[in-house]
Amino acid sequence: MSDESLPISPELLEILRCPKAVQSKEYGDDPGRLELVHGCWLVSADSGLKYPIRDGIPVMLIDEGEKWKDTAVADLPVPPPAA
Repeated sequence: MSDESLPISPELLEILRCPKAVQSKEYGDDPGRLELVHGCWLVSADSGLKYPIRDGIPVMLIDEGEKWKDTAVADLPVPPPAA
């Protein structure tokens, strides 16, 4: 996926963190790093929360991420459903 086709800029992806993981002290020095999956989800390996990107906007609400926590990455819907 080229930078032009990413739903968010690489710079934004570099600074975004999972809000739940950054509140915890159990994840080390740089908690909550996110990985872009399926081109429309941000996944935190630390917390296991998965945040949808809707209309180019990451929905970084803990409640939203927790809705998808038990969904396997392979089973996340593409595109994410509307809120």
